[in-house]
Amino acid sequence: MSLPEPDDLTSLVLRTDFGDDGSWDAVRAALDAADDHSPATYVDHPRFAEVTVRALLEEEAATAEDERIFYVFLADAATMADPSYPLLAVDLADEPGRTFRVPARWFFDVSANLSLANMDFAEFADAADGSGTFRGFDED
Repeated sequence: MSLPEPDDLTSLVLRTDFGDDGSWDAVRAALDAADDHSPATYVDHPRFAEVTVRALLEEEAATAEDERIFYVFLADAATMADPSYPLLAVDLADEPGRTFRVPARWFFDVSANLSLANMDFAEFADAADGSGTFRGFDED
């Protein structure tokens, strides 16, 4: 179940919930709406159905170091059920298993900064609210 390599300057978005194709289409449309260039490499393969964070961590641990992915976004049942489409962001490298949710509205900012290594996963995770959801940085 090795993870595919994302396209250049994009983030890997794995579909893990296959209950509603219309919701998956809506998630992709919401993520792609922020920019003319898609910020995501979408993986829509049933082998990732209901994959767990633990399984992803084990897979990455067994992958050659130069082929590892640092983070991934999961489009799971919670993503599909919520109109803000909050993807589950998963750290696979620095703090393996650390997660936060990111609604589609904020995905482009998170994806762009992570793919350029402009910011670290922890910076977004640390800015998540009490529900574990990143909703932008408080500019106070």
